[in-house]
Amino acid sequence: MSTLLFLHGVGGSHAVWDGQLPYFTARGHRAVAWDQPGYGGRPAVEPYDLERISAALRREIEALSAGPVVVVGHSMGGFIAQEGYARFPHLYKALVLCFTSAAFGGTGSEFARQFVAARIGPLDEGKSMADIAARLMPTMRGAKSAPGAIEQAEGVMAVVPPETYRKAVQLLTTFDRRAQLPGIRVPTLLIAGSDDRTAPASVMERMAARIPGAAFVSLAGCGHLGPMDQPEEFNEALRDFLERRAL
Repeated sequence: MSTLLFLHGVGGSHAVWDGQLPYFTARGHRAVAWDQPGYGGRPAVEPYDLERISAALRREIEALSAGPVVVVGHSMGGFIAQEGYARFPHLYKALVLCFTSAAFGGTGSEFARQFVAARIGPLDEGKSMADIAARLMPTMRGAKSAPGAIEQAEGVMAVVPPETYRKAVQLLTTFDRRAQLPGIRVPTLLIAGSDDRTAPASVMERMAARIPGAAFVSLAGCGHLGPMDQPEEFNEALRDFLERRAL
């Protein structure tokens, strides 16, 4: 059995994985959900960049004293999981990338500017994180969203510190590890949602094709909320991967 380390997205925290930790613990794994710096009461880092966030991830993995671990990253967590692999691959037993991509698009792109404006603009207008969550999270659900998924996602995002959210949104736009994909040498699974408009399944499938031996699963009717949107289906996909790879 393995140690599974779960990484959340930009509007998340360890609570995103409430539907996964007991499931995998009951099957003999050690399951841990990590709060990125600035989330869940953890102090932030300055500057808030990929180097320092991945360094914090390395410290977390080493503190587990478990040897190489299976890193499971959702959305922004998928970015950090890839960044960590690029910097310290010897600490990875396997890599699971969920509802994510290999790059954002660059800090200078029009898409990046529009993304930052859409996400940060409401804070500048005086909206609270709860206001933003109530507007944003329903747009990320899928056609087959589990009961309570939206309420869970909104509750998690509502308590993200605004200053952390601002920095994390900017952080997203600096990520690009596309060139790394062919060099990934650990068992890798990519999980997508057919209804995910943020990290489309077609993009993730092409990403999987560039990683040697990677497995790809698309969950029908699942949106970007992934492990909250379809916890049972998500858990089955991850469990099957772990069993097939004897992890």
